[in-house]
Amino acid sequence: MTADPGGADLLCMGEPMLEFNQLPRGPDGVQQYLQGHGGDTSNTAIAAARQGARVGMITALGHDMPGDSFMDLWQREGVDTSTVRRTDRFQTGVYFVTHDEQGHHFLHYRGNSAAAMYAATDLPVEAIASARMLYVSGISQGISTTACDAVFAAIDVAVRHGVKVAYDTNYRPRLWPPARAAAVMHAAMARVEYAIPGLEDVRTLTGIEDPEAMLDFYLRLGSKVVLLKMGADGAYLATSEGRTRIPAYPVVPVDATGAGDTFCGAFLARVLARDGLEAAARYAVVAAGLKCTGYGAVEPIPHASRVLKVMGA
Repeated sequence: MTADPGGADLLCMGEPMLEFNQLPRGPDGVQQYLQGHGGDTSNTAIAAARQGARVGMITALGHDMPGDSFMDLWQREGVDTSTVRRTDRFQTGVYFVTHDEQGHHFLHYRGNSAAAMYAATDLPVEAIASARMLYVSGISQGISTTACDAVFAAIDVAVRHGVKVAYDTNYRPRLWPPARAAAVMHAAMARVEYAIPGLEDVRTLTGIEDPEAMLDFYLRLGSKVVLLKMGADGAYLATSEGRTRIPAYPVVPVDATGAGDTFCGAFLARVLARDGLEAAARYAVVAAGLKCTGYGAVEPIPHASRVLKVMGA
């Protein structure tokens, strides 16, 4: 897909991975997996695009089957790929999702992936400078030292050009220990407009248990808007002017994979559409709930028409 003449409003930077999601065993007892697409920032990009935002990806893919599959996916979803690098040196990562009574679990194969080897010198500086918003996550920084530095450099470019930055903690203990993750993430989040941490992430990264104190922490850190993701308890929105609890949208969940990514993409899309913060957050809660009613990270992400219908809009 070639670049839109106006460019992407939202650029999502991070690691796409081909997904194999565990399905319930069939009558013959054979375990099957649904092939799909994952990677938190890719999921967020698709969620935002399905809500009507103009979105692009900043990443690298191998010249391989998973890489080709992502390029096809993004083209179908209307996600701009002009800032995606392809390489013969490294492969595209893959991961498996399994499910049990404790929830969903991930097994990643990402060592030396094309996205992990992405460097600051690879950044599409002009595209970032002309965007309205840059979105990154803890995974974007945790996959390698070079990728971590590239995210810091991307934030620098965005801030210099007045581009808003949004950051989702999305902590993964397999990538790095809590102390190092906290130091890196909080150094980045001190410069962002929108902090979108997860409740369990904050407990791990800071030791804080009280949601009110969590909001205080990120506001003091420097973020203008803090949107705490609380899973089944909804979300908690805070600015210097006030705070609002937003209840979860009730569903019977079958797979929460990518729910937080859908929340972020839906929220940022509505912010870019100039909704108020509370309205955007309420929309995002509904979108995330609807996503949980299907299997896989991408397929169940709802389009705007479904979200608006559920909301009665």
